[in-house]
Amino acid sequence: MLPLVGRRHCGSRRDEGNATAVEHFNHIPVLLGEVLDALRPTSGGMYVDGTLGAGGHAEAILNQSLPSGRLAGCDRDEVAVEAASTRLAPFGSQAECRVGACSELLDWIPPCSVDGVLMDMGVSSPQLDRPERGFSFQQDGQLDMRMSHSQELTAATVVNEWGEEELIRIIRDLGGERQARRIVQAVIRARPLKSTLDLVRVIQSVKARRGRLHPATKVFQAIRMAVNDELGELKRALPVAASLLKPGGRLAVISFHSAEARSVKQFGQEQVRPYDVDGEIDRPEFRRSRVPRMRWVAKRAVKPGDAELMANPRARSAQLRVLEQC
Repeated sequence: MLPLVGRRHCGSRRDEGNATAVEHFNHIPVLLGEVLDALRPTSGGMYVDGTLGAGGHAEAILNQSLPSGRLAGCDRDEVAVEAASTRLAPFGSQAECRVGACSELLDWIPPCSVDGVLMDMGVSSPQLDRPERGFSFQQDGQLDMRMSHSQELTAATVVNEWGEEELIRIIRDLGGERQARRIVQAVIRARPLKSTLDLVRVIQSVKARRGRLHPATKVFQAIRMAVNDELGELKRALPVAASLLKPGGRLAVISFHSAEARSVKQFGQEQVRPYDVDGEIDRPEFRRSRVPRMRWVAKRAVKPGDAELMANPRARSAQLRVLEQC
């Protein structure tokens, strides 16, 4: 069961130790208008934000579903949930926030009870901007990168203890880094690395900067995704989110990584096709007819417009895909 924040809905009192971090947890919600168009919040509706962050999307959904819309939200980041709780406090019992993963939503929300689910994947600006979290390659901090402080695996363990081939695999596959082998070999020679800037210096020693992209960008992305098992969480969360929806309910997923986008598209294709497959190989002789479970609201992903990108450059890789429950 996911722990409620104080079990007093989203207006719970903050711990003093988290107050400063919460006050700095401000985040621009990506594709906000497009998310509202996709979920169509209305009074009396029930909505879920499975990646609550600072609560920007959740606040907009509740505002659009006044006077009697409700929202349940969760996030793995304890500080994010505290920030969202403060932001959503004016909605009282209409908003409920918990610390936990989207894949655990069935622990506290009944199936077929929700009108819309939002999943906004990836790291948030406040996580990147606070050096002690270890997500940023532009500021010195501990090699942490955990979205939840309750988990044991940190970036320090990945960087200093994982084997050469495993490190190469994650940096190549999750980061798309072509120089993964050279970088990993340099990391192993430099072990132990103690801080984010230690890692940046090692990367820069074997990879020169070309263009606007920092040499450490892809490596940090890969390590973060491995520490938090982000692809695994997405794949576990998608069927859970779909199972919460009423007929006609919608699932909106914002992805930022090509592997995330592929996972969402693959899940959607499996849901909209009029057959099941016995086994892992999709061949006509292995198919069993059935009614499609979901349908695509739009065949192509929705991306940020120029105005949003000017205001929030970190939204440049965002893609929104929307499915509707049949």
